Amino acid sequence: MDIQIREESAGDPAQINRVTEQAFLNVPHTEHTEQFIVEALRNSGVLTISQVAVANREIIGHVAISPVTISNGAAGWFGLGPISVLPELQGQGVGSKLMRSSLAALKSMGATGCVVLGDPGYYGRFGFKVVDGLVYPGVPAEYFQALSFDGKFPQGGVAYHEAFSAQG
Repeated sequence: MDIQIREESAGDPAQINRVTEQAFLNVPHTEHTEQFIVEALRNSGVLTISQVAVANREIIGHVAISPVTISNGAAGWFGLGPISVLPELQGQGVGSKLMRSSLAALKSMGATGCVVLGDPGYYGRFGFKVVDGLVYPGVPAEYFQALSFDGKFPQGGVAYHEAFSAQG
């Protein structure tokens, strides 16, 4: 399968919504609001990176990256997610391509680093790790990880944009 990664374009939001909804439909530990989060990030103007994976002219995956705030005032940090791949194509490298492309784009923008809430086994493959003193309140510490582009990690509590509370 030939997979191309590109930036989101004006005609993509409906397909992105569909892919995101399907990707999380049968996933435990979710409130199934990921598609609403992406839309709210876009509508708020804070969807810093929005890339799609395309195969046969169809969107099959999407990744969103938006700014986060850290209580110690550290600047240049972003949150990765949601990242979505159609269920029937998961495990075939689509998500990995989206991860590598979006992290490269983030680094080229001059970002300091990126945080993610998710499976440590998956995100660890891309350099994410648990950082003592960098926390996202209310979640098990092993599922909140960070990747620094300059080797330095801030300390403090992380807050995502209010769009992450979107319900529909």
